[in-house]
Amino acid sequence: MPLNILIIGVGIGGPIMALILQRSNPDHYITVIERSPSLRASGAQIDIRAQGIPLLRKLGLLDAVKARAVSEGGVELVDKNDKQRAVFGVNNSGEGPQSFTSEYEIMRGDLVEVLYQASLEQNAKARGKGGVKYEFGRMVAEMAQDETGVDVTFADEEKARYDLVIGADGQSSRTRKQVFGKEISDAAFKSLGVSCAFYSIPRHPTDKSDLSKYYHAPEGRTIITRPSKPTITGVYLMTIEETDELKASLKQPVEKQKEVWAKLFAGAGWQTDRLLDGMMRCDDFYATMLGQVKLEHISKGRVALLGDAGYVPSAITGMGTTSAIVGAYVLAGELARHKEDPHAALKAYDEVMRPFVAEAQKLMPGVPGLMFPKTQFGISIMHLVAGVLSWMKPDRFVSRFLPENKGGWTPPEYPELKLD
Repeated sequence: MPLNILIIGVGIGGPIMALILQRSNPDHYITVIERSPSLRASGAQIDIRAQGIPLLRKLGLLDAVKARAVSEGGVELVDKNDKQRAVFGVNNSGEGPQSFTSEYEIMRGDLVEVLYQASLEQNAKARGKGGVKYEFGRMVAEMAQDETGVDVTFADEEKARYDLVIGADGQSSRTRKQVFGKEISDAAFKSLGVSCAFYSIPRHPTDKSDLSKYYHAPEGRTIITRPSKPTITGVYLMTIEETDELKASLKQPVEKQKEVWAKLFAGAGWQTDRLLDGMMRCDDFYATMLGQVKLEHISKGRVALLGDAGYVPSAITGMGTTSAIVGAYVLAGELARHKEDPHAALKAYDEVMRPFVAEAQKLMPGVPGLMFPKTQFGISIMHLVAGVLSWMKPDRFVSRFLPENKGGWTPPEYPELKLD
């Protein structure tokens, strides 16, 4: 039975959801809206792991992702003199578990473009009554639902009715607030006590390494530089010290946020002066609090949450992108399987995803606390332990502790999706 579906958010989850839905049933009418006036082809470096890799292969997208992958050769820990204290390489064999650096590291904007273009190509060759259309610069103001559908009022006061609404609008999801209420939505976000700022700067002549560099400074501060692109270095500032000033700055203009972060990392050593100077000049600064979204249910009535909106595992796990891919696959699969009953499909989606979400959100022992030593002595101990681990067999260490390898959850098979 063809459905009239509204998807909110053109990030990772929205386009891949539209792609799978239309491939399974080209008669679906699918509208994907985005509050930004255009495709937001920007953002930090992300990775694809575990179940996300075979699912992208099943969709025929893995080669396109690999072609735009970042050439990051691994991770090294450095001290204030830029001396390497430990190094963990990348597993690019195509087999076995990923290391701290995935074989499929890619800039968020590049992955969004791959998925967006794939959905447009699928739409162009589909031979059904429905189709996929993208509408930018649109927001939902209100939603009201009954047993048969969802009435949506947009910010421009236009109204429409849909059989199903899917919220793929990120960690701070407006859809989650509108459907579950602000109190439940806010309580669902569990902070990990870590704040993070991201921005990119021009590649410095001395940045010749293909390794990400992790530098730890006292007072729970960490700086990461990544070889995001041949001409760009991605910079991440992270701190476990959540001051009132830092929290308040998240709601202030970007320039004020930069001032707070510059003050927080002043005098941290290593290459801090150069990196902070680049921060003040950049035009893609973004700051956020790291946390996890934990809801009792990820759907209500005829509205479902997808990816970070419903179950963000946090950037620390490395499973955020994979969670959006898995969620889109499972939700589309259950809709295809329960084609006459969307309520049954969303209930099944909720149940099937539960063990995967628990697995993806599980943190390594001591994380995040051990990632942010507060004293120079603690940093020295971290370097010592990491150096020993990197000298031994890091693949075994990674295989044992990374969240993607803990439970081995296997996605169901959905022949109804016609992906083969």
